[in-house]
Amino acid sequence: MKVLVVGGGGREHTLVWKLKKSPRVDKIYCAPGNGGIARDAKCIPIAAEDIKGLADFAEREKIDLTVVGPEVPLVAGIGDTFASRGLKLFGPKAKAALLEGSKVFAKEKMVKYGLRTAAFEVFKDTSKAISFVRKLAGPCVVKADGLAAGKGVIIAKNTEEAEEAVRLIMEKRAFGEAGNSVVVEELLKGEEVSVLAFTDGKTIKPLAASQDHKRVYDRDEGPNTGGMGAYSPPPVYTDDLHEQVFREVLEPVIYGLAADGIQYKGVIYAGLILTEKGPYVLEFNCRFGDPETQVVLPRLKTDLIEVMEAVVDERLDDVQLEWDSRAAVCVVMASGGYPGSYAKGEVISGLDELPPNVLDFHAGTALVGEQLLTDGGRVLGITGFGATIEEAVQSTYVGVEKIHFEGMHYRRDIAHRALKKGLGTCGSA
Repeated sequence: MKVLVVGGGGREHTLVWKLKKSPRVDKIYCAPGNGGIARDAKCIPIAAEDIKGLADFAEREKIDLTVVGPEVPLVAGIGDTFASRGLKLFGPKAKAALLEGSKVFAKEKMVKYGLRTAAFEVFKDTSKAISFVRKLAGPCVVKADGLAAGKGVIIAKNTEEAEEAVRLIMEKRAFGEAGNSVVVEELLKGEEVSVLAFTDGKTIKPLAASQDHKRVYDRDEGPNTGGMGAYSPPPVYTDDLHEQVFREVLEPVIYGLAADGIQYKGVIYAGLILTEKGPYVLEFNCRFGDPETQVVLPRLKTDLIEVMEAVVDERLDDVQLEWDSRAAVCVVMASGGYPGSYAKGEVISGLDELPPNVLDFHAGTALVGEQLLTDGGRVLGITGFGATIEEAVQSTYVGVEKIHFEGMHYRRDIAHRALKKGLGTCGSA
């Protein structure tokens, strides 16, 4: 069969790599792809946001299944467009994708469905938002309502930082139209965990849990990024917690949406924080996480194409997910200056020296002639494995040390929370 993957980052490279392993897949296209994806798929110069162009290509090439990586086309309705043309696509339609497309929509649904989430207020007026954060008089979280490439959430340590965040979003328009409204919510304390699940709107099959590292520097310092690394599974996410999240988060949101006439089909991402009172929902995403995908999908032993087709055809109940018992750790190697401004076109070397048990997933690379060059903020995701998280960390950093490009930087403490808690072997949750 022919498969089209939409997007061009590390998540999409992981999807391409995993789909290529299926004996049922004959040809993979990726639009637009990147320098690393080009070794595993045929890259097509169509932007991920060009929904008509993608649908025309899928129709012309008789694509059997399209898999959408990034959130922007999903929120813009690529699922609806493909359905109207009779084209199979893995991913939710626009109404369901609003769970990520609008933080206000998501918070309102969480409250309606009885999910535990941070107390919040919504504002369309800058002065009212600032009055509210002054009333809070302490740490809080300020979120742009719309899509902001993972950077629209600002954790304010005090009132001054909160006011600055409101002005940045609503007056300076740092995230454009995404800042038409802001959500201001209480700051919750605890460890964060990413829990993804496949669903066809009726059946829900959770994936292995993971933990992302959002801050750019070691010790969780510096500004938020799209993600500087991840590991799976986090020891803090126990089997009992897994059952609780299934009952109290995943089932209520999928079945609640269905009761509201919104069928959610695809993968859903629940960003959780584990507080003293139990798990609270920070956010929902309508797609695979990045870089969580780089540690979760390599642990999935089940044929991904079988799972995705079962979701599309609404027979997910027939599928069983099997998992590699090893731990996986991914370290993101970024361009100098990221998440701020950065240079492109730096030569990347050392990938041919990676150990055999270490994978390289390309996020921002370009192939120019025979040379692989940097072409983004997050450049590479290096993923290693081990019987324990400690072994996986060691394996990954052995790979990281083989690679070089001018100005590169990366965190040296990925999985530090797990290492502090003690190391064990892995389960499926």
